[in-house]
Amino acid sequence: MAFKYDLDYIINFGIELLKTPSPTGDTQKAVKLVKDELEKYYPCEYTRKGALICKIEGENKEDALLLSAHVDTLGAMVKELKPNGRLKMSMLGGYSWATVEGLEVRIPTEDGREYTGTIMTTAASSHVNGSLTQSIERNDKNLEIRVDEVVKSKEDLEKLGIQVGDFVYYNTGTRLCDSGYLKSRHLDDKACVISLLGIAKYLKENNIVPPRTTYLFISNYEEVGHGSSAGVPKEVTEFISVDMAAPGPGQTSDEQKTTICVKDSTGPYDIDMKRKLIKLAKENDIPYELDIYPFYGSDASAAQRAGVDARAALIGPGVDASHSFERTHIDGIKATTDLALAYVLAK
Repeated sequence: MAFKYDLDYIINFGIELLKTPSPTGDTQKAVKLVKDELEKYYPCEYTRKGALICKIEGENKEDALLLSAHVDTLGAMVKELKPNGRLKMSMLGGYSWATVEGLEVRIPTEDGREYTGTIMTTAASSHVNGSLTQSIERNDKNLEIRVDEVVKSKEDLEKLGIQVGDFVYYNTGTRLCDSGYLKSRHLDDKACVISLLGIAKYLKENNIVPPRTTYLFISNYEEVGHGSSAGVPKEVTEFISVDMAAPGPGQTSDEQKTTICVKDSTGPYDIDMKRKLIKLAKENDIPYELDIYPFYGSDASAAQRAGVDARAALIGPGVDASHSFERTHIDGIKATTDLALAYVLAK
């Protein structure tokens, strides 16, 4: 069975969302963007932590399903205004500093100004530093932001209104290729947030009441481990985290398919939900893989650790080079949307 929904809508909104900065701790604009879109179809409300929850009334209101995707991304904060007029950073989320060397950034200040800059090593010039340019360790001590203003000192930075705790937005380099590849930073997990929007639009426009009440949860602290640890409605009995899959050596995940994760660093996912997902994928001709991730944790696991009494599963499109300059394919986004929608509609 092929679900007929507006894939162009999903991708176009995804590009807009990818270009809206939302590092963990500074997600309000992106969450508001999603809220404004979701509320065209179903009512939404904020949790106390600023996450978003959308309720789709179903026939069975006591045995609810929840689909979660996170809008928060990797990023950084200003840690120190250095005497040389450059900025030291503190990492948000978990990634290698080497993946952001040379990256263009924006630094918004609390008084409404915004500046651009570039992440460089402290030994960036090979003509000055020789072999040290290549050998210097890429870490928080040796990377700094070169601000695109005339600044020679800490005092110059202070005059710009820059201060410790200002967020650093990474340039996403978002591009949709003619081949169907979507490449951008922060596809984790905005490529899955848009799947949930597509599901909401499909259900509303086709006047479908799902067999069970379904919640769409847009979390905002996943990258630091507590995204869905609070705010999950008590009637939720099944929790599907819709998050990126990780292709690579020894993995089965594929950019053009959805992946049913059977185990990650927190342990195995629910066996009955896994079996149901496999059955639905086969019945609906949805391309999928099964995979295990040794260095991965999801919002579903965060919810369970916090005491949520619900079965959990994890699905998502293959995203190459996770937590670096990422890439996926619209086929993988479609397959993930199809599988999540099939689960929502399953009796």
